[in-house]
Amino acid sequence: MFCLAGPHGDQARALLSSDAKVVWTVDASTHVEAMTKYYEYQGWGTYTTDLDWDMKSYAKNGWE
Repeated sequence: MFCLAGPHGDQARALLSSDAKVVWTVDASTHVEAMTKYYEYQGWGTYTTDLDWDMKSYAKNGWE
């Protein structure tokens, strides 16, 4: 699972078993930056999007 840190990822992490472990973390200021790094990490090629929201910084979305 790849999810946000902090309170914005709480619901996703609640789905995990108690013995789940963090295996990789990433710092990113936008969704597209995070997904680009995730795709590289997974070896999936290039992440693409045409959604304007994906380009907005997390700070502009109030997710600091």
